[in-house]
Amino acid sequence: MHSYLSLQILLFLSLFLVNPLLADDPSDGKLLTQKQLKPVFEEDWSSGKIDEKKWYRLRKKWGTGNHGVVPENVYLDEDIVNGRTQNVLICRAHGDRYSGKITGWEKNRSRVGGVIISKPFFASGQFEVVMKIGSTQSYEGGPENPAHPCGSIPAIWTYSYRWVEGNASHPKKFSSSNPLYNPHIPAYGMAANEYWSELDFPEIGKQGDFSKGLYNTFCQNRHDSQLFDVSPATDGQYHVFTTEWKTQLRPFEDVKDHQVVKHLGYWWIQDESIPFDKYLGNPLKKLGPDQYALYSGDVVTHWIDGKIVGTNRKYVPVMAAQLNLGIWLPEWAGPSPWQTSQVSIASVKVWQYDSPGDVHGVLVDDITSNFGPDGHKIP
Repeated sequence: MHSYLSLQILLFLSLFLVNPLLADDPSDGKLLTQKQLKPVFEEDWSSGKIDEKKWYRLRKKWGTGNHGVVPENVYLDEDIVNGRTQNVLICRAHGDRYSGKITGWEKNRSRVGGVIISKPFFASGQFEVVMKIGSTQSYEGGPENPAHPCGSIPAIWTYSYRWVEGNASHPKKFSSSNPLYNPHIPAYGMAANEYWSELDFPEIGKQGDFSKGLYNTFCQNRHDSQLFDVSPATDGQYHVFTTEWKTQLRPFEDVKDHQVVKHLGYWWIQDESIPFDKYLGNPLKKLGPDQYALYSGDVVTHWIDGKIVGTNRKYVPVMAAQLNLGIWLPEWAGPSPWQTSQVSIASVKVWQYDSPGDVHGVLVDDITSNFGPDGHKIP
């Protein structure tokens, strides 16, 4: 009897100790410290250069009412951070009144920003960015409130993307020869899909409001947006923006072997009868004959200066993505009646949890430029 109970206890404990479906992330919902887990990615620009093995600067236009972002608006400078002079990364923005030499899309000078992107892709983990929006000091050509560059969007986000062409002759059918095509998520009315992983933490400045920040999640064609108070961090000083992203494996019942196909190391649903909202285009893990678990987003939690801001629980992605930092000027930011402003980034740290719900190797491409240094669209 005692040996039987001991065996049962061991089996029960093994579920929680080794079962990847039930494993906890290292933070346990709390901010990490250096002693808990070593960062896999760190940057403080102390080398005096932008390391091209770690970062690339973007030349691209997206959205309306702006003229893109350009590498010329991303560079290093010195600033005082916590009482000490150090190198910082500057991402500069040119407002509606800019008339300098740097140009963006179609050689336009106004509404051009700057964005830098990590070369590595990251999934579940904790992201820490020490960033300053604008300045405390007024200057010629700057915004009326130097800490609130109205008309621009300072932002921190993860992003990865993949366009998948389907069979135009059979747009409502899966195809085992093209496992990533999913007829439930047509893009722009075409026989094509957008696989999309994005977290925004945050985007600040919608319609010129620097008291609230957009904390968004994107999982394929699903999107959720939360608006949280960021007013303590928009005073022209450096602040610590921290976000924790969690994924999970969860049981996915009533799927049989004949309804899926293996591709890129994962199992993809190939049956139109399975409701898309049950899996959101995410892949499965095979546990045994006719047994699967779903790679699923769990929760994203946000802090500023160690104080919790809010959480996202809907449409949390699972696919690894690159870290983006910078400032841009979309139409929805409103007018920017100034010449220049900027965000300053003092340091970046990324911890990775390698949770069972992470998906690597599906979205793998750098973001490409869509116009050249001459401002003209790349065919």
